[in-house]
Amino acid sequence: MRILISFYLIFSSVAQLRAQDVYKDMRARWLEKARQATPELRETVKQPIGVVSMERDVKAFQGWRAAPRHPIDSLYTGSFKKKSGIVLDFGEHLTGHFTFSVDNIRGVADAPLRFKFTFAEVPAEAMMPYDPYQGTLSRAWLQDEIVTLSEVPATYTFSRRLAFRYVKIELLGSSRYSDFRITHVEAKATTSVTSTPDALAPGTNPMIADIDKIGLTTLKECMQTVYEDGPKRDRRLWIGDLYLEALANAYSYKNHTLTKRCLYLLAALSNDKGYLNGNVFEKPTPHPQANVLLDYALLYNLVLKNYLEATGDKETVIDLWPVAVKQLEIAKPYIQKNNLLDYEKAGHDYWLFFDWREGLDKQAALQGLVIHAYRETYALAKLLGKEKDVAELPSLVQTLTKAARKNLYDPTLKVFVSGPSRQVSFASQAWMVLGGVATKAEGAQAFRALSAVKSVVYPGAPYLYHYVLEAMIQCDLKAESKTLMMNYWGGMVSKGADTFWEVYDPLNDYLTPYNAFVVNSYCHAWSCTPVYFIRKYPEVFQQ
Repeated sequence: MRILISFYLIFSSVAQLRAQDVYKDMRARWLEKARQATPELRETVKQPIGVVSMERDVKAFQGWRAAPRHPIDSLYTGSFKKKSGIVLDFGEHLTGHFTFSVDNIRGVADAPLRFKFTFAEVPAEAMMPYDPYQGTLSRAWLQDEIVTLSEVPATYTFSRRLAFRYVKIELLGSSRYSDFRITHVEAKATTSVTSTPDALAPGTNPMIADIDKIGLTTLKECMQTVYEDGPKRDRRLWIGDLYLEALANAYSYKNHTLTKRCLYLLAALSNDKGYLNGNVFEKPTPHPQANVLLDYALLYNLVLKNYLEATGDKETVIDLWPVAVKQLEIAKPYIQKNNLLDYEKAGHDYWLFFDWREGLDKQAALQGLVIHAYRETYALAKLLGKEKDVAELPSLVQTLTKAARKNLYDPTLKVFVSGPSRQVSFASQAWMVLGGVATKAEGAQAFRALSAVKSVVYPGAPYLYHYVLEAMIQCDLKAESKTLMMNYWGGMVSKGADTFWEVYDPLNDYLTPYNAFVVNSYCHAWSCTPVYFIRKYPEVFQQ
């Protein structure tokens, strides 16, 4: 009898857990839809273009610059023993697998060859010592590898996929009785991009053209079998990056099937309550990291709406509509009696990202994002004929908007403020505009007023600068928007960027959220969105 009772209790618990999984009947089908949308990667063999000398330069980004030294043929002639420490330049950022070959030139190799390879996206990454490492992310993300070849001649291909422009090769050990040379070096680069975007208008400002080109390269490198956030690190699908990558893709490469795959993967790997995890992995089998970001979960609805507008694929969007409806619930418990979001409690329960800027108060940004997501979800419902599913949203948007105007607008400073300290930030202005709390005139006035606020909090990464730029355009600040793009993303161009960086502060080349700038991602998805603006608003950026 006791055994039967125990069996019943176990069975009931399992059944209850299954009953709590709101998508239990859909997950397998969604995963299959994601698998069917997996792109084939295009492979291109690339050769290094030359040997460079890494030189100290206080005016260069992070204190190092690459100067041309020798043609690449110099690598393949003569003993490598005299060339240890050489740095190869591939001339462009690549994501893929690296191969090299060695051969004897004297004697018999009676001992193994041991090399250290360092793969770098920017010059300083190739030259700065990694140890002792004190970063807050895993040391294993750094792209230095030890290779031992027991036999010569030999060809070796790294099993690890790498992201780099520069490769430093150091010889750690070899026989004193023999000599060898490197005979071949190549990289097999991969991307899911197969199309060529339209050319910009003749006469486009050269800096804008450079920004567009580098933005396209950044996006291409991150478009693998999902929209990765960074091909060096973290190499996974994040909702925040997906949203911005999908926007840029829609106006450039138009690989909408990749967007569809990512939407299905995130839905299939949501938690049992139906809330979306902030990021997911593809391998060894699809799985989430199991961390819900409140702001990212709501952005999923915007991706879904934009996907429908770009493709007309109602079948997919209706299939995933229950996921969008479910994400609306995540913010509702934090609406207080005064109809402001309790951002402190929300931030305790979930990660609220918005930006890497330390000290940023996120109350106003959260209020604006929730309003924006609710409004956009209702617009999506209208496109699908699903207004009855979210009938409360128009009233809720109106209520939250009224509360924001009453509590978060400073009529004296003519800006929006955030938190008990009434902090003034670019983030607050951007999300109040995007949420429709501010009128165009009020938003324009607020952005123009920021220059007079001594304690204004600036964005800390290209991710937030995207929303600032979007809000400025919405306020008809066309000239200011173009200037911002040319100053901020153009600043990276002027400092030698081949791809746009995860974090960038014009006043601090060493800014890092991870206590070690060498682990920063220097090809990062959320930085690619000038492509979206330049191509969506040609009258602003191409004239």
